[in-house]
Amino acid sequence: MSKISSNIKFLRQLKGLSQEQLADELSITRSRIGGYEEGRNEPPIDLLIGLSEFFHIAIDALVRGDLKKTNLDGLMKVGKNRILFPILLDNDGNDMVELIPLKASAGYLKGYADPDYVERLPKMQLPFLPAGKHRSFPIKGDSMPPLRDGSYVIGKYVERMEDIRSGNTYVIVTKDDGLSYKRLMNVNKKEGTVECHSDNKVYPPYKIKLNEILEMWEYTCSINMHQYKEEELNVESIMNMLKSLHIEIEQIKKK
Repeated sequence: MSKISSNIKFLRQLKGLSQEQLADELSITRSRIGGYEEGRNEPPIDLLIGLSEFFHIAIDALVRGDLKKTNLDGLMKVGKNRILFPILLDNDGNDMVELIPLKASAGYLKGYADPDYVERLPKMQLPFLPAGKHRSFPIKGDSMPPLRDGSYVIGKYVERMEDIRSGNTYVIVTKDDGLSYKRLMNVNKKEGTVECHSDNKVYPPYKIKLNEILEMWEYTCSINMHQYKEEELNVESIMNMLKSLHIEIEQIKKK
């Protein structure tokens, strides 16, 4: 059974609907629902849109994710039916941070909305972060000093473009550019654009359209890796360094 087939059946049963009741909601026949759930047919795009709007689940999650592995109560709803995958919690109820390794960053554009991809990411707990959904992203290049190539930025997910604060820095994800870390300026709602500035003035600013942004994460904290040897920069050592930040902050609080 394909993921879309099992997802339709799972979501229907979660709502307590029969095949006939779901078919009535979507204005199609019961036999079509049965065909989709049994994997004999795949729904066309217009029906995928209908399923997405009815269940409030993004199309990419319906098609590519295994929703049985996802805690739907923990999903963040953005806009009408855009879904970000859940805020993960440890056994003590603390938010978990997903770490995007440098070597895996090239595949982030394809996997950012895929529960299977996200599930495989390394995760850790940083209690000092503000409430919200956080991820840690590797930085490439020298456009945002003092951060250097290979450093990490931990960002908090921004649900609405209206929440952009001009002059702040963000990790932004676009279809054309993938991951980038920039200072955002001059949000133009009329044009639907925002300027991306590098702190290294060698690089000129450029505009992007707000509707081209797939995800946006506001800077929370960073780890500058330039003082470490290349062989030290593996996932385990990076996670240990992030954990040490909590220890240092707790010591400062005690003083």
